[in-house]
This record gives sequence, C-alpha cells and structure tokens, in this order.
Amino acid sequence: MIRRLPLIPTLIVAAAAAVMVWLGFWQLGRAEEKMQLITMYSRSTQLAQEAVFPQSGTGDDVWFRRSSIQCEEVVSIEAVAGTSETGQKGWAQRARCNVGAGVGADDLVLVDIGFSRDLTDADWDGGPVTGVIAPGPRLVADPAQASLQPLAKPNPSDLPNNHLAYAGQWFFFAITALIMYWFALRSRFAKRD
Repeated sequence: MIRRLPLIPTLIVAAAAAVMVWLGFWQLGRAEEKMQLITMYSRSTQLAQEAVFPQSGTGDDVWFRRSSIQCEEVVSIEAVAGTSETGQKGWAQRARCNVGAGVGADDLVLVDIGFSRDLTDADWDGGPVTGVIAPGPRLVADPAQASLQPLAKPNPSDLPNNHLAYAGQWFFFAITALIMYWFALRSRFAKRD
C-alpha cells in the first residue's frame, strides 16, 4: 500500500523549513557584513584627522574617530554604567551638552566626561572637549573632565557580531521542524497499519 503525504501540512512544513534555511543564510551574510564593518571601524581608529561630531542621525560613518566639541551649556549630568580605562566597573558620568545657540535636539550632544566609583553626579560646567565618537552617538572624553578618571576608549571589537549564532539557530529550527514532522507522519502511518 502506498502511503500518501498530507498535502497541506507537508507544504506548510516545507515552506516554513525553507524560510528558516533562507534566514540562516541571510544571517551568515550579515555576519560577513558586520565583520567588514568592524574592520572598517578598526582602521578608522588609526586616522589622525579629527571628524566633525555628527549633529543628527546615528553618525555611524564616524564612530571610533577622534572629534571635539564646545560644550556651551551643561543641560544635565547622569551616571550610567561604565568601565574605566583600567577595567574597573563603576559609573560613566554622562553630560548632555548644548553645543549650539538653540536648545533643539540637534544642538544637544551626549558626552561621557569620565569614570567614577561614586554614583553622585559630577560637577562640570562644560567647555572644550576632545575624545572619541562612540555609538549613540556620544563623545567619550579623552582626557577625562571634572577631575574624573579616564573611561575605557570605545573599541570596535566590542560591537556584537552574533549573526553566526543566529544562523545556527535558524538551521537548527529548520532541522527540528523537519524531524518533528517526520515523527508526526510516522505516528500517523503507524496508527493506520
């Protein structure tokens, strides 16, 4: 007796598995793209010329480049989780600086002015700041301001590149779906016999 596969469930499982395999290959492509991006950012850390700090958007084309701003007015300072240049965990003192004549969103820049083990907000009045552009974008001050300790410099190798793991998950899901469907078919055919 010839056993016939149920058409609709088989098509659904096959389509789902095909999509999962496609997503796995897409993640492999993304892993390669991310590696190229990290390599580009690593090269940009070696550039001597300062970049203009981005006033709008993500500024990802100048991440990890040196830059400078003039903090005309400190709008606020808050403590956020941070790491010192020596690897200690504690607080990065992050200032929101007005760098323009107005108070619009394009005139505000985030500046990590330094590291502290104390949660108390730093006392800083602004002024010229040099440092490295980090994702956000924000400027990580180098040298540190307000008598704070230096923060760890932004490093391109700290950017997550977990696309290979995601690809493995999608391939695993596809195989799991096919195996589960095979067991379901086997059970169904065993009941008929």
